[in-house]
Amino acid sequence: MPELMRSIITRLRSVVGNRRRAKRYQARLPFSISLLGVKPAAESAIPRNLPQLEGYTRDLSETGLALVVPTIRIADHYLTGAGRRLLVTLRLPSGPLALHVVPVRYEQLDEDNTERGYLIGVRIEEINDADRARFIAYLQEQNEKQG
Repeated sequence: MPELMRSIITRLRSVVGNRRRAKRYQARLPFSISLLGVKPAAESAIPRNLPQLEGYTRDLSETGLALVVPTIRIADHYLTGAGRRLLVTLRLPSGPLALHVVPVRYEQLDEDNTERGYLIGVRIEEINDADRARFIAYLQEQNEKQG
């Protein structure tokens, strides 16, 4: 039932209008994503990081990203859980940059779609100044290309 409701809301949003304020640019960039604030299980005395998940962007803006991932979980943790914070390492042509993001919506991609998995909309919460400058420069390049 939650998937049906999410699908209805997505379709309604396309009819009623888009509330996004920042201009979005289509871009397919690879990224890795990991959970922030979650510690791995204490199976051993050797500290380990939680696994990462690989995916790609569908579009991006100064304030957020649309991420396509093959699954909605990393280990036993949902990427879209309440209060969840994520670390996205976005691979720009100029090199990787780190973004702390918060999921704001997600939907399972349709089976008849060429993309499979999940689309997760995230809001950028934190980015260091140097990475922000490179990110904005990349968006400006996209603006010039996409007109």
